[in-house]
Amino acid sequence: IASVEIVEGCRLPVLRKNQEHEDEWPLAEILSVKEVSGRKLFYVHYIDFNKRLDEWVTADRLDMKKLQFPKKEAKTPTKNGLPTSRPSSPEREVVSVYCTTKCLSQLNLRIILVENAGQKRKVEPVPLATQVSPATPVPSLPSSAEATQASVFPQQNGTARRLIPAQPGRKRKANCGGTDEDSQDSSDGIPSAPRMTGSLVSDRSHDDIVTRMKNIECIELGRHRLKPWYFSPYPQELTALPILYLCEFCLKYLKSLKCLQRHLTKCNLRHPPGNEIYRKGTISFFEIDGRKNKNYSQNLCLLAKCFLDHKTLYYDTDPFLFYVMTEYDSKGFHIVGYFSKEKESTEDYNVACILTLPPYQRRGYGKLLIEFSYELSKVEGKTGTPEKPLSDLGLLSYRSYWSQTILEILMDLKPDNGERPQITINEISEITSVKKEDVISTLQYLNLINYYKGQYILTLSEDIVDGHERAMQKRHSRIDPKCLHFTPKDWSKRGKW
Repeated sequence: IASVEIVEGCRLPVLRKNQEHEDEWPLAEILSVKEVSGRKLFYVHYIDFNKRLDEWVTADRLDMKKLQFPKKEAKTPTKNGLPTSRPSSPEREVVSVYCTTKCLSQLNLRIILVENAGQKRKVEPVPLATQVSPATPVPSLPSSAEATQASVFPQQNGTARRLIPAQPGRKRKANCGGTDEDSQDSSDGIPSAPRMTGSLVSDRSHDDIVTRMKNIECIELGRHRLKPWYFSPYPQELTALPILYLCEFCLKYLKSLKCLQRHLTKCNLRHPPGNEIYRKGTISFFEIDGRKNKNYSQNLCLLAKCFLDHKTLYYDTDPFLFYVMTEYDSKGFHIVGYFSKEKESTEDYNVACILTLPPYQRRGYGKLLIEFSYELSKVEGKTGTPEKPLSDLGLLSYRSYWSQTILEILMDLKPDNGERPQITINEISEITSVKKEDVISTLQYLNLINYYKGQYILTLSEDIVDGHERAMQKRHSRIDPKCLHFTPKDWSKRGKW
């Protein structure tokens, strides 16, 4: 190691433990080098892994035999100031995807539940909306009145009718703010195991090297100590501390335990500022105006940025509302998680950022936050959708929630006057306040929408039904609309928020 100088930008395999606590040697990039007590430490980012796994490592974990030095970027030949070769055009794919989703949405898709599938039929699945490409045309939507109907055919033992796998294609990337959430169980009847790789975080290689590295070692929040996942712009002088102390009620950051104890003698808060708009059992939700409670909102954003890679909202909190979920005990209302939303959204976004703090993850609080956001949309009389792109964990949580919510409706439908029950995509959207595009994408993700004899049908396998029933048995906490005391405001009529 002494003979070879490792510099920032070098790539080489680095030893780490995987989820099964087995040794593996993924390729990693050196982002920074420092010397502590005469020993060199290297800050590494594992290629194709989420940034929350970045860490400082010692030299003995580096495989020097496969060291790759950073390459100088070759300039792209240009003609008249423009590149001579054009890359593949994902824009065309996105347009195709949008048209497909839009057509299905406008079709007023009719769904008929059928108790017995009868004889076997050949069913062609519609490719996933996110996988449609110009080279993979979807069967043209029929124009007759009968063709607006789609049937739900239960599969026997999950194998009576094997669907043709959808053709793989490119994933679509969106270009606006993101969310993060806790991972959920994979027992929803859908393949949704938490992933250690393949994050939907867009390429951030252009970011400042400082913001690509975690800068806070540890945060003490009430009775919990949290290990941050990402960079957060706390004051520079606090980043060298072994522990950053936060008041768990006002979220003010302090440099020492003594300062925190002194602060607690003067801090009168025992719950987030703002109005308590929901309480059931020990769970409460508080609505906080980003303009009226600017300090709290900014402190909340700084804390959340430790666990949200996409988040860019630090100081401009005026246009946002924050909904903080708490758990009550004799000492006060302890923050569990939160989501923010714009006071006025032209894109029908009902969530800007969403987070369950790590100590409370994998306990169903993530779905509770999502469910609460849609309950607010129901009171507002709107359909909503989270800002895109979703993080890997956020995508898992939303897919799981959408799947359970939609399957719950489909499986609860009862025959009407002896005829098969019917429901439309529009009706599902109105009942749930889930945007039509998200309803359609969820049905396609579950591989339920198929094309058969000129019409669209839904095929519910026993595996999907059994998985859904198992998942719902585990979902103990639900939002009770009767406990919600919320009056939406018309922010467009206010001269200032």
